[in-house]
Amino acid sequence: MPSSSSIRETLQTRSELIRSINPSATQLPEELQGYHSLSPLENVTVTAERRKFGNWYSTVYKAINSADGGAYALRRIENYRMTQQSAFAPIEAWSKIRHANIVSVCEAFTTRAFNDNSLVVAYTYHPNAQTLFDVHLKPKSSHTSHHHQHQHWYAPGRGTGRGPSRNAQSNTLPERTIWSYVVQIASAIRKVHEAGLAVRTIEPSKILVTGRNRLRIGCCGLVDVLMHEMNQDMAVLQQEDFIRFGGLILVLCCNNVAASAPMNLQKSFDLVERSYGADLKNLVVFLLSKASAQKLRQLFDLLSSRIATEMDDALDAVDRLEGELMSELENARLVRLMAKFGFINERPEFARDARWSETGDRYIIKLFRDYVFHQVDEHGNPVVSLSHVLTTLNKLDSGTDEKIMLVARDEQSCLVVSYKEIKACMESAFSELAGSQQTKAKEVYRGGG
Repeated sequence: MPSSSSIRETLQTRSELIRSINPSATQLPEELQGYHSLSPLENVTVTAERRKFGNWYSTVYKAINSADGGAYALRRIENYRMTQQSAFAPIEAWSKIRHANIVSVCEAFTTRAFNDNSLVVAYTYHPNAQTLFDVHLKPKSSHTSHHHQHQHWYAPGRGTGRGPSRNAQSNTLPERTIWSYVVQIASAIRKVHEAGLAVRTIEPSKILVTGRNRLRIGCCGLVDVLMHEMNQDMAVLQQEDFIRFGGLILVLCCNNVAASAPMNLQKSFDLVERSYGADLKNLVVFLLSKASAQKLRQLFDLLSSRIATEMDDALDAVDRLEGELMSELENARLVRLMAKFGFINERPEFARDARWSETGDRYIIKLFRDYVFHQVDEHGNPVVSLSHVLTTLNKLDSGTDEKIMLVARDEQSCLVVSYKEIKACMESAFSELAGSQQTKAKEVYRGGG
């Protein structure tokens, strides 16, 4: 579990990516079916290799939706002429699927805004995501693109040789990670199949890693639109999902995109059994076996113990994340207290009273400020203790009945008060300041009327 500072850094990076604009985003439509501020998520320079989705050139853009202000990923298929409006029917079905391991489908439309016939499918945008291919299979010598969200179309044997070898073992994934991936993808397949659809994009280049070992299957529904006229049997397509799933596991275990090729299967099985054991090998053999009406149920029977482990890890992560959030919540409360101190202490004048911050309840607040921040030791040296500051501020925020002694700077007077009383003094003084601002606003409003 990452620390709170690491979590904050990750979230800040994602927020910045949502707001950022790619400087190479030139000659793009200013508006596209309710989306604006288009920015390519891939290298679209003249010298860059053009990405393909099947037989079509494809580009992914980030765009802002005018209706809700949210960022979305728009996958554009170039030069695609749609002949039947019914081709959008699968998108309607996909848009109803919400699953933790699927990039949600939002809508699809055709456009001539790019000076051609383009098909565009809008998906939920996951900033700073990478594909499985980029994370685990991309050759180290390859140049990294300027953004991680793009999804590659790979060819068998690319980058890692013609087949599995012992050298691949040096980069093998931990078995725990493999099983986590398996459970997540199996869960997504189950959701899709129960909805009467097929995934059809279980490939390293179409699955995103959106967090630490967190997968989401992308490009869903797009193949259904592109292949709409083929009218393939859904049972056959769902069986192909299992075969692709088994092939993906082999590819990840062997660190080789050619591991699932028929001529390499036996070598791949041997490598999986040596590196990970019989359970993973038997799972792959099951997925690649002939179709069965009960295959989905049988798959989850095989994964039952692994699902329990994944659930335990997920709940443990939630507990630790809540702990981190609780500490951040404490920080927010203390910041509010510090802000109130700043508004009240040393205020030059209020309500025509130059000594307002030095009298009444405000004097107690001033003494408490000294008690928290300005203590000295027996030698007159400043006491810089964050634990003292946090402890006293938390007691103040809670308003406990514990009493403390507040001593004036000249040490000629002292007060014994409780944290509850100090909190009441602070709330009263702050309310007085805030109330005056509201009163002034009402006077201005009435004057304007």
